[in-house]
Amino acid sequence: MKTPQSSAKLVFRFAAIYGFLVLFPQYFLETWINQNFPPAITHPENFYGFIGIALAWQTVFLMIASDVSRYRPLMLPAILEKVAFGGPAVVLFVQGRVGLPLLAAGLTDLALGAAFAVVYRATRSG
Repeated sequence: MKTPQSSAKLVFRFAAIYGFLVLFPQYFLETWINQNFPPAITHPENFYGFIGIALAWQTVFLMIASDVSRYRPLMLPAILEKVAFGGPAVVLFVQGRVGLPLLAAGLTDLALGAAFAVVYRATRSG
């Protein structure tokens, strides 16, 4: 039987690995993105800054997974990190400003944020 602690470790490890796999390659995809998802990126510092910050969060997810009790308070900003991208992605899609690939990424983040909230609640003390 899985404990809340082991479930939290699994959720945060999965999120980190998934994040590294989908984010890191984007450092090398600017030209491809410009060609396949116009308009072209006009502020590369924002594009690369987003990737860098998002990758930094993946290390936070690994920290949480390494010691759920100690790093449990970090689960709250981790939830916010997921909602901060997922929410706007859905709104922008509804407005017709982004396509299905970005909606899928946003919904994935919202699902991970929901999983973070579930394990946050499950790991509360007392």
